[in-house]
Amino acid sequence: MSEENTTLNEENTSKAKKYYDYISVGNRTPQVAYFVQQHDKARMLVNLLEPLKAKQILLIVKSKKNADILQDILKGKEFICLSVHGNHRISQIDEAQNVFNAKDLQILITTTKIFASMELTGVETLINYDLPFEAPEYFTCLRTVDETGNAISLIDPQDEGQLETIQLMMKCEMKEIELEGFEHTNCAQTQVKDKSKKPRHKKVAMRAKRRADIKSKWIPVDKQEKNIEENQEKEK
Repeated sequence: MSEENTTLNEENTSKAKKYYDYISVGNRTPQVAYFVQQHDKARMLVNLLEPLKAKQILLIVKSKKNADILQDILKGKEFICLSVHGNHRISQIDEAQNVFNAKDLQILITTTKIFASMELTGVETLINYDLPFEAPEYFTCLRTVDETGNAISLIDPQDEGQLETIQLMMKCEMKEIELEGFEHTNCAQTQVKDKSKKPRHKKVAMRAKRRADIKSKWIPVDKQEKNIEENQEKEK
C-alpha cells in the first residue's frame, strides 16, 4: 500500500470516530420538550403517539405504578405495548427485550433501572414520560437513539430543575414545542387553594428568565480553549 493511500485511510478513520460524552450525544440527537402538567401527561402522550404508530418506541417512566397504568391506557387505544419493571422476573424482562428487538412489540414501557439491564435495538423514538431521578440516566437512554432517532420529553413544573441540569450538561437546549390543538386542564382541587402562593404551573412562565441567567454563566468551548492556551503561555 502506498504512503498516500495509508494517509487517506488514517484520515477516514479519524473522521469516522464518534464521541459519546454528554455534549456530543446531546448535539447529535434531535430532542424536543413539551411542557405539560402531570395530570395531563397521559392524554398528551396518546396524542403524540397517534402519528408514530409505525415506529419502535421506548417509553421511560419513573415509577412501576405509572408503567402499568400507561400500559392499560395505551392498550385501550389499541397500541401494541408492554410494561416491564422491577416487579417482573428476569425471564419476563428478557422476553420483552426479544419481542421488541424482533419488532413484534411497538412500545416498550420501562424504568431507567430496568432499561440499563437491557440490550435494545431498533429504537426510533425515545419518549421520557418523566425525566429520570439522576441526570446522567437521561443520557444513558439518549444514546439508544443517537444519530438514528429522536427524543421527546414531557416536562412538568417539578422537572424544570432537572431539565436545566441536563441542558447544562450537554451545552444545548431542547427545542420547546406546543402540541397543536391540545387543551391544558386544571387539576381538580381537594382543598381550598392558598391564594397567597402562585399555582405551581405558573412557575413555567419564569423558565425563560432563569434559563437566560444560567446561559449567561456559560463559557463557550472556544473561549475555554483560548483561556487554557493563555495560561500555558504564562507558565512557560
